Amino acid sequence: QVQLVESGGGLVQAGGSLRLSCAASGRDFRINAMGWYRQAPGKQRELVATITRGGTTNYADSVKGRFTISRDNAKNTVYLQMNSLKPEDTAGYYCNAKASRWTTEYNYWGQGTQVTVSS
Repeated sequence: QVQLVESGGGLVQAGGSLRLSCAASGRDFRINAMGWYRQAPGKQRELVATITRGGTTNYADSVKGRFTISRDNAKNTVYLQMNSLKPEDTAGYYCNAKASRWTTEYNYWGQGTQVTVSS
């Protein structure tokens, strides 16, 4: 099993910044791609950003230029720097990690951290 522990959510005014962190741990697992997804009330969970182990990133159009995803492979930790936050960024943010052991890859989710942006 892989555990994902998220931190860094909170309440911020529009235009402000927050930094989310997600640390992955799991014996005998290799952490591959990691990412952040979000889900607002009444809406489906959507991709925010992903990053491969090699550092290739992918962003939702709605966050390009405002959010930056990064990772520290030595710590199995992924970060999401969120700048110029908007009220529409309000959602539960969930960390995702794909981890492999032997020849099988598994998909894991964190418990979520709330981000609320006030106008």
